[in-house]
Amino acid sequence: MELIVESTDLKDYLKEIDTIDFSHPLIKEIANDLFNNEQTEIEKVKNAFEYVRDKISHSWDIQSTKVTCKASEVLKYKEGICYAKSNLLAALLRSQGIPTGFCYQRLMIFDTPDKGYSLHTLNGVFLRSINRWIRLDARGYKPGVQAEFSINEEILAFSIQENFDEKDYPYIYCEPNYKTIATLEENTNALEMYKQHLPDNL
Repeated sequence: MELIVESTDLKDYLKEIDTIDFSHPLIKEIANDLFNNEQTEIEKVKNAFEYVRDKISHSWDIQSTKVTCKASEVLKYKEGICYAKSNLLAALLRSQGIPTGFCYQRLMIFDTPDKGYSLHTLNGVFLRSINRWIRLDARGYKPGVQAEFSINEEILAFSIQENFDEKDYPYIYCEPNYKTIATLEENTNALEMYKQHLPDNL
């Protein structure tokens, strides 16, 4: 799939906004642990991706009711759904001057269409060393879901089942979709939010 950028100005993918608060002391602290000046750009991206994928729990997987949104909040509590985890990955990479955006898929929430659909968030990352965008999904492991860092082929958490009306959107947005952020801000129980209140389209 050919990826489509919302903006051709990479600076738009480096901005600090409320949900991507990379100047926060917690973000700075973990960035100092993850990154150093001897690392290549690709090594930094891989480190950040694997940290968010493996060290930040997905709320549904651990059956937690806590809702996190801002990158610093996700880091503080070490949990969040994909919307929140993508905010943290963007914050970590933008803190290193690596352009990072937001991508979406429309997926069945569970295993059959009658149980509903939701938007799923992943990240688009521009690698200057290879002069192109790649997509990464730091959702985290669960049975049947194993996303990996790769610059040669996409190894995402979910494959699209078009016969079940799932969709893979080709766009890389500069900021998180407003519906996803509003969902995190308006809900107080992550489990109920996940089952009943996730947006199902862009």
